[in-house]
Amino acid sequence: WLKGPSLLPCQCIRPCTATAMMAGMAPGSEGQPVSVSTVINLTDIGINQTAFRFGCLTMESDKYISIKDTAADGSSQVVVVDMHNGNAVNKRPMKAEASLMNPVDNIIALKGSTEGQPGHFVQVFNLETKEKLGVYQSPEAIVFWRWIAPRVLGIVCEKDVFHWNLDKANSTPEKIFQRSGKLAEAGTQIISYSSNSAISWCLLTAISTQDQGRTIDGNMQLYSVERKQQQLLEGHAGGFGNVLVVDGEGPAGLFAFSERKQGQLQTKLHIMDITKREGATPFKVQAEVAMPPDAPNDFAVALHVSEKHGVIFIITKAGYLFVFEISTGSMLVRTKVSAEAVFISVGSSLSGGCIFVNRKGQVMAAKVNEATIVNYVSNSLAHIPNRQDIAFTLARRFGFPGADELFQRQFNQLFASGDYKGASLIAAQCKSGILRTPQTIQQFKGVPAVPGQSSPILHYFSTLLEYGKLNALESVELIRPVVQQQRRELIEKWLKEDRLECTEELGDIVKPLEPRFALSVYLRANAHQKVITSFVEQGQYEQIVAYVKKVGYQADYSTLLQNMVSVNPEGATNFAKSLLEGQNGVPLIDINQVVKVFMDQNRLQETTSILLDALKANRPDQSALQTQLLAMNLQQAPKVAEAILQMNMFTHYDRQYIGQLCEKAGLMQWACEHYSDTADLKRVMLHAHQMTPEFLTQFFGRMPPESALECLYDLMRHNRQNLHVVVQIAIKYHEQIGAQRIVEMFESFGSNEGVFYFLGAILSSSKDPEIHFNYIRAASRCGNMQEVERVCRESTVYDPPTVKDFLKEAKLPDPRPLIYVCDLHNYVEELSEYLYKNSLMKYIEVYVVKVNPMNCPKVIGTLIDLDCSEDFIKNLLQNVRASCPVEPLVAEVEQRNRLRVLLPWLEARVAEGNQDPALHNAMAKIYIDTNRDPEAFLKSNAFYDSAVVGKYCEDRDPHLAYTAYKRAWGSCDEQLVSVTNRNGLFRLQARYLVERQSADLWALALNQENEHRRHVIDQVVGTALPESTNADEVSATVKAFISADLPNELIELLEKIVLHNSDFSKNRNLQNLLILTAIKADKSRVMDYINRLDNYDGPEIAKIALGEPYMLYEEAFLIYKKSNLNVEAMETLLTNIESVERAQEFAARCNDPGVWLKLGKAQLENGQIPEAIESYLKAEDATDYAEVIQAAEHEENYEELTRYLLMARNKAKDQMIDTELVYSYAKTDRLPEMEEFVGGTNTANIQAVGDRLYEERAYKASKILYQSIQNNSKLASCHVQLGEYTQAVEAARKANNPKTWKEVNIACVQAQQFKCAETAAMHIIVHPDHLEELIAQYEKHGYFEELISLLDSGLGSERSHFGMYTELGILYAKYKPERLMDFIKMNTSKLNIPKLINACERHYLWQQAVFLYTHYDEFDSAANTMMLHSPQAFAHDQFQMIMQKVSNYEIFYKAIDFYLLEQPMQVNALLNACSSKIDHARVVQQVRKAGHLPLILPYLKAVQQHNIAAVNEAINEMYAEGEQYEELRQSIDDFENFDQISLAQKLEKHELIEMRRISALVYKKNKRFKQSIELSKLDKMYKDAMETARDSGNQELAENLLRFFVESESKECFAACLYTCYDLIHPDVALELAWRKGMTDFAMPFLIQVLREYTSRVDLLDKKTQKKEEAEEKQKSAPNDYVPDYMMPPMMGGGLSGMGNLAIMGPSAVPQGGGAFMPQGGMPQQGMPQAGMPNMMRPGMPGPGMM
Repeated sequence: WLKGPSLLPCQCIRPCTATAMMAGMAPGSEGQPVSVSTVINLTDIGINQTAFRFGCLTMESDKYISIKDTAADGSSQVVVVDMHNGNAVNKRPMKAEASLMNPVDNIIALKGSTEGQPGHFVQVFNLETKEKLGVYQSPEAIVFWRWIAPRVLGIVCEKDVFHWNLDKANSTPEKIFQRSGKLAEAGTQIISYSSNSAISWCLLTAISTQDQGRTIDGNMQLYSVERKQQQLLEGHAGGFGNVLVVDGEGPAGLFAFSERKQGQLQTKLHIMDITKREGATPFKVQAEVAMPPDAPNDFAVALHVSEKHGVIFIITKAGYLFVFEISTGSMLVRTKVSAEAVFISVGSSLSGGCIFVNRKGQVMAAKVNEATIVNYVSNSLAHIPNRQDIAFTLARRFGFPGADELFQRQFNQLFASGDYKGASLIAAQCKSGILRTPQTIQQFKGVPAVPGQSSPILHYFSTLLEYGKLNALESVELIRPVVQQQRRELIEKWLKEDRLECTEELGDIVKPLEPRFALSVYLRANAHQKVITSFVEQGQYEQIVAYVKKVGYQADYSTLLQNMVSVNPEGATNFAKSLLEGQNGVPLIDINQVVKVFMDQNRLQETTSILLDALKANRPDQSALQTQLLAMNLQQAPKVAEAILQMNMFTHYDRQYIGQLCEKAGLMQWACEHYSDTADLKRVMLHAHQMTPEFLTQFFGRMPPESALECLYDLMRHNRQNLHVVVQIAIKYHEQIGAQRIVEMFESFGSNEGVFYFLGAILSSSKDPEIHFNYIRAASRCGNMQEVERVCRESTVYDPPTVKDFLKEAKLPDPRPLIYVCDLHNYVEELSEYLYKNSLMKYIEVYVVKVNPMNCPKVIGTLIDLDCSEDFIKNLLQNVRASCPVEPLVAEVEQRNRLRVLLPWLEARVAEGNQDPALHNAMAKIYIDTNRDPEAFLKSNAFYDSAVVGKYCEDRDPHLAYTAYKRAWGSCDEQLVSVTNRNGLFRLQARYLVERQSADLWALALNQENEHRRHVIDQVVGTALPESTNADEVSATVKAFISADLPNELIELLEKIVLHNSDFSKNRNLQNLLILTAIKADKSRVMDYINRLDNYDGPEIAKIALGEPYMLYEEAFLIYKKSNLNVEAMETLLTNIESVERAQEFAARCNDPGVWLKLGKAQLENGQIPEAIESYLKAEDATDYAEVIQAAEHEENYEELTRYLLMARNKAKDQMIDTELVYSYAKTDRLPEMEEFVGGTNTANIQAVGDRLYEERAYKASKILYQSIQNNSKLASCHVQLGEYTQAVEAARKANNPKTWKEVNIACVQAQQFKCAETAAMHIIVHPDHLEELIAQYEKHGYFEELISLLDSGLGSERSHFGMYTELGILYAKYKPERLMDFIKMNTSKLNIPKLINACERHYLWQQAVFLYTHYDEFDSAANTMMLHSPQAFAHDQFQMIMQKVSNYEIFYKAIDFYLLEQPMQVNALLNACSSKIDHARVVQQVRKAGHLPLILPYLKAVQQHNIAAVNEAINEMYAEGEQYEELRQSIDDFENFDQISLAQKLEKHELIEMRRISALVYKKNKRFKQSIELSKLDKMYKDAMETARDSGNQELAENLLRFFVESESKECFAACLYTCYDLIHPDVALELAWRKGMTDFAMPFLIQVLREYTSRVDLLDKKTQKKEEAEEKQKSAPNDYVPDYMMPPMMGGGLSGMGNLAIMGPSAVPQGGGAFMPQGGMPQQGMPQAGMPNMMRPGMPGPGMM
C-alpha cells in the first residue's frame, strides 16, 4: 500500500453504493449524520495515475495538495492544488524527490539527494515572497516528514526524529527522540508523525508485515518531550486534540489511538487526557472498533480528533469511515465512503471533518452534518441506551441544532424543581436561543428572592454572561438597574468584554450615567445620528468625518457648521476640511455651502484655509472657486493673495480678471504673469522699474518670441539704462527669440557693448559660426584685443576664411590673432607670405620658435619660394634648433633641390646625438652625392633607414645598395635579391642566403618563377655551402631545398656533403635525409644507400619505406633484418610481402618466441587452426587465447583446442580458459575427465557451460555440471529432457521456484504423468500470477477433470487465495455449471466477483450472474441482467429488493416497461416499493404512453398525497371516465395541483349532472364565478349558484342572480338568495325587486335583519358618546396628584461574583414599551375592548344575524 505491492497485496474492494450505508440507517434515508462530497478528481486536471500513492502525493491540511508528477515531455514537475482558492492548479518544473506544502501559508519544502553525499537535503521556500527560509543537509536518509506547526517541520530519519523551527533564522533541526522498538527495525515503514498543539507530546506511527502482506501490523511510539519518556503501542493510527469533555472545565488535551495487537483482528479505540494535572482524575474512555464483515483485516489509515464537533473520525484503508463520540466512545457512524483504497488523510480545521485521497485520485471530504446529527443520534441509534444523553451533550457543548425539545424539557424540569442555577445553565448552553426570550426573563423575575441570597434573575444573567453574550432584550433588562445603581465599572467591563448586544435603546439608558459609554453603544448599534450627536456634544469633531466615511452615513452638515463657526471657528474649519475630503474622494458636503456658511460670518481667513485645502487638486471644474478665492484676497488682503499666487497651486481661474485685480492692487509682476495680450504687457512694462530683474528674466521666458522681442525693443527705446536687464533676458532666451535678431536689435541702437556682452555670454554654448564671427568683430571694435586673441585661439566654430580675411583687412597692430587663426587652420604659407611681405620678420621668428615649430618646414619652403636670403633661413633654423621636425624639413628642401643648405643644421643635430632616421638619411644622401666615403658611412652608421638609402643608391651604385640592404639584415631581403638579380651579383646573393638562414628568403630565391634560380643554386652548391663550416647553415640550406621541392638538387648536395668525406659525413640526420630523399625521388638508389651507410635510423626509415606511396617492402625487410628486429621483419614478411613460406623459414632460422607468436597469429587469421596452435605452443604464449578459442570452436577443432588450453592454464589464470576447457571435454565426449576436472580446483563458469550444453541438447553433460553446482532448477530441466520425471520432481522441490515447477508440470502433463504433474501444480497455483497459465496448459490438452480436481485440492492449502477460488468457479461455469451456484454461495467473500461475472455471462449462466452482481453491490447490473434474461434470472421478490438499491434512476423506468410487458399484475408492487426514488410525473407519462394507465391506479392513489399535477390529472381523468363523481369531487377538494380549467371545460358538457356540478365547482375554485353560476343555472342547481355568488364577494353577481330569480318568479329561491347573499345585496335593491314582483313577504326576513343591524349601531354610538363626555368631565375635576400604582421595591444586598453588589428584583418597574407605566387598576384604556362587552356592540363587529 505504501511501498509497493510487496507490503499489501491487492484485495478486492467493493465499490461504494450510491447511497452511503450508515450504521443503524437504511439506504436512502434522509438526515444522514455525515456528509461526504468529492472536492476534486485529480485525474481531471491531468495528473498521472501513478502519482496517486504514498510519498508522491502529500496533503498537510485542507488547503494544499502537492503531487510529484511527470509532465507530458517526461520532465519532473510538482503540482500544487489550492483547495481554498477554487481548486486552483499550479504546476512547477522541479527535480526534487518529494515536496511538502505548508498547512497554512504558500510555503513549500523540497527533499532531494546529492550524488556522492549520504542522506537527503531539504530546502524550504516561501513562494509568495520568493524567499528561501532554510536549507538542511541530513546525514541520514529522511524516511518521513510532516509539518507539525505552521513553522515547525518534523523530520523522521532512519534512526532519529528531529524538529526544525523555521521561525528562527539560520536554524538547524533539533533532535527530539530516537526511534526504538519495532519502529527502529529496517523492515518497518513510517506512515505518520504528529504532535499536540503545544508540541509537548509526539506520536510516530509505522506499519510492517510478517507474512508477505496478508496482515499489516501497526506500531506507535508515544513520546513526552517534557518528561523525556516514551511508550510503545500497538496500533495503526492516532492523533491529538483539545476537546471539552467535562462541563465547567476547559478543553482537555486528548490523545486517541486505535489499538490492534499483533496476530489479532480485534481493534480498540482508546481516548485519554494526557495533559491532566497530577492528582486529578484523568479522563479515559475505551471502545471497540467493529470492522465490517467483508473487510475483517482492514486497518486504520488515519485518526482525526474533531475539536469543533467533539467526535473522532477514523479512515480505513478499504475506504470505511468511522465516527465516535468522544466523551463516551460510542460509535455513531460506520459507512463506506470510497470504493478504492485510501492512502492519505488529514483533518480539516474549517469543516471540523477530514479530507482523504484514494487510489483513483479522488479527493473527498467528510464532515458531521450539523443539522441532523442530534436527531440521528436520538432516533436512529436504538442500540445505544444512553443515546439521548449523547445527543443532548453534543448539542450543549458544540451547539448542534435539533435538541430544542430536550433543552426545553430539561429547563422546565429544573425550573419547576427550583434549581434556578441549573435552569440558567441550560438556557445559556442552548445555542439556538429558544430559551432566551422575554418570557424566560419574566419567569425568572417572577420568582421571589430568598432572603440572604441572590435573586434568580441575577443568577440567570450571571450565567449568561459567563457563557457568552446577552441579546438586546437581556442587555436592556440588565443595564437598567445597573444605571440606577451608578455602577459604571460593571458597564465598562461588559462593554470591553463584548458581553452586551448594543442597541439605540441601550445607549439612551446608559447616556445619563456616562456619555462615553453611550457613544460606545451607539457605535456598535450603528445608531448614526446618535453617534454624530455624541461626537458634537463631546467636541470630537474630527471623529465625525472618520465615522461617516466608515459607515457611509449622510448627515445635515450645513447646520452643524453654522452652529460651530461662531463657537469654535478653528474646530469648524478642521471639520469642514474633513467633510470636503469625503469618502473615497467624494465630498460629504458641497463646497459652495461651506464657503457661504463661513463668508456669511465674514470668516475670510478660515474660508481661505478651507479653499486652499479643498482646491489643492487643481481640477478644471474648480475654476470658479479658484477665481473667487483669489479675488476675495486681492480685494481684502493683497499680501495673502500674493502668497497664494507664489504657491502656484491654481491654473484654472480667470487669469484676465485676476490680472486686472493684480494691476489695481499694485502687483505689477503678477499682472504681467496673468496678461496675455501684448498691449496689456507693454502697458505694464512701463513699470519695469518696479519689477525685479529676476522676475523680468523669468517672465520673458513665458512670452511668445515675437512679443518678447517687441518688449525688448521697448525697453531699450524707453530707457537705455535697461541695457543690463535686456542683455540678461537676451542671454537666457536667445534660442527662442533668435540670436541673430537680438544682434540686429543691439546694432540698430548702435550698441556694440550690447552685442559684445550678449554674444560673450552665449559664445561657449553656441555652434553658429556667424555668432563667433560677430563676437570677434564686436570685440575688435570695442578694442578688447585679448578677447579677440582668445576666441581666435580657442574657438573651433567660426569660419576660418571669413575670420582670416577680416583680420588681414583690419590690419591690426598685433598680428597674433591672425597667427593663431592661420596656425590652427593650416594657412601657414599664406601667413608666412603676409608676414614676409609686411616686413614682420620678427613675428616669423616668434611663430616658428614659440608658437608652432612643427610648421617650420612649411615656413622655410615658403621663404625659399619668396627668394629669402639663405643667411636669414640658416639663422632661423639655428634659432629653431632641434624643435623643427627633420623629415618634413628635408622633404621641403629636397623638393626644391636646396638640400645642401641644411648641412650645417644637420651636422649640428648629429653632434647633439639625434638618432632620427630621416636626419641620418639626409646625411647619407649628401655623402653619396658628394662622394665623401659613402661605403664607410653606410657600414658604420646605425641610424639611417636602409630601405630609403638603398633605394637612393640603386641607380647610383648597386654595391652601395647591396651594402645598405645587407645592413638591414632581414627587413630589406626582397630589395637585396632584386638588386643582385638585376646586376648579376649571384655569388653575393648565395653567400647572403647561406649566412641569413631564413626560410622565407630561401623560398623567395628558390621560387620556380625566379629565372635566376639555377645561377643561385650553382653558386650555393659550388661556392657558398662548401665554404661554410656552420652546421646550422648547412641544415637551413638543406631544409630550404626540401621546402622548394628540389629532390635531385638536394641529392646532389647531400652526396657532396655525406659521401665525399666532409665534416658532415657521419651526420645521422644527413644520412637519414639522403635515404629519405632517395626514397622519394630516386628509389633505385635506396638499396645502395642502405648497404653503404650505417648511421641512420633504421626502424623509422623502414616505416616510411613501407608506407604509402613508396611500398619498398624488400628494402624495409633488409633494414629490419640489418637492425636485428626479427619481429618487425616477420611482420613485414607476413603483412607486406605476404609470403608465409619465407615467414616459416625465417621463424625456423630465428627460433624466436616472438616470431613464432606473430606467425601463429597470421596462421590463425588464415584459418590454419592446427598450424596456428602448433606455433602458439612453440611460442608458449597464451595471450591470444580468446581468439584461439573462438577460431577453434568455429572449426570444431576441440582436440587441438584442449592441448592449447592445457598449456594456457599454466600461463594465465582466467575463468574463460577453464570454462572452455570444460566445454572442450564435453564436446570431445571426455565426460570422466570433465567430471574429474570440475571436481577439482578450477575457476570455470560451470553455470554458463551447463546452459550452453543444455541449449545444444547435451543433457547428460549439462546434468553433471548442474549437479556439481547444485542448480536444482536446471537439473530438473535436464531430468525432464531425459524423461526422468521422479528425479525432476525431487530437483524441483529443492529448487522451489514457480518457474521450475511450471516446467516440470508442463512436461508431466504432456507425458500424462498426472501424479507428478499434480505435485508440481500444487506449488504453482498458490502464485496468482502463474495460475492462469497453468489452467491454460491443462485446458489445451483437454484434462478438465484433473484440473478441477487439482484446484479443489488446492483450496485446502493454507496459501489458497482469491484467484484459486475464482478460477475454479470459472471452470465450473465452463464444464460443470450445475455445481457453480453452490460453490458461489459457499465462497462468495473469496471470489474475484467481476471476473467470475464475465465468465458466467460468457456461458449464459444468468441466475448465477445476478447472484454475484447482488453480492458485489452492483445492483444496477443485476437489475438489467434480470430484465434482459428474465426466463432464467427473474424472480419478483428478488428483483423488488434489488430495485430498492439501484443508483441509476433510469433503471426504474426501464423496469416499469419490463413489468408492463411481462409482469403487469405486479407493477403496483414495484411502483410502491420504489415510490421514494422515482419521478411520479414521468411514471404517469410513461404508462399513459403504453396505454395501461388504469393498471397503476392503486399506485397513483398512494402517491397522490404529494399533490403532483400529472398524478392528479391522471387520477381525475380515470375518475371522469369511470363516472366516479364522488371520488372525483374528493380528489378535487383534497388536491388542487392540476389543470383545473381544462377539467372544467371537459366536464361542463358531460351527460351526468354530478359531473357538470363538479365543473361548476372547479370554475368556482378558479374565481370564474360568473361561468360557474351560469352553468348551475342551466342545470337548475340554484343552491350551488347562490353559494357561488356569496363566495365571489361580487355585489353585481349577487344582484344579477337575485334578478334572475325574480324574473323566473322563483320566490323561494329569491328568499334563499337574500339570506345566502345577505352581505352583498343592498336593501334598496332587494326592497325594489320584491315590491315590483309582489314578493314582499319573501323579502321580509331580510328587511328585519337589516333594521336590527342599523338600530344596534346607533345604540352603540350613543353609548360611546355618553362615556366620552363623562370621561371629559371627570378629567376636568380631577386634581394633579397622580401617584403610580406600582412602587419599585428596595434593593436587596448580596450579589453574584463578577456583578458587584448589583441585585435585580422581581417584576420590573420599567414598562416594556412606550415609556409609560401600565396601570394595574382604574379606567380601561381608550380604544380597547372591555371584558363583558357583547360582540355585537363592539365597533366594527357584525351583529346578530350578520354572520
